[in-house]
Amino acid sequence: MFRMWGKLWKDNHMLRDTVVCITDYSLSRTAMVFQSLEDICYQFDLEKPIWLDANISEFQRVARTRFRQDSFIEQVGFDYLEIQVIEE
Repeated sequence: MFRMWGKLWKDNHMLRDTVVCITDYSLSRTAMVFQSLEDICYQFDLEKPIWLDANISEFQRVARTRFRQDSFIEQVGFDYLEIQVIEE
């Protein structure tokens, strides 16, 4: 099972969090990451963030990254969205 934890942070306080599980192993790891991020954004009623080079390299190194305001087109009411793979 592939599980990803999504958290919204503002002023060093977690506003919301959710865990998304994907059991379809016919998908590649990249497809599972994108599907999980899409599900997290849907639950939080957010647009999908843009993957910047810093997000990609951080996610490849530690399976976790933070999307700040510069990753979103619209104005957001939080400091960052953090995603983290917790089980593969």
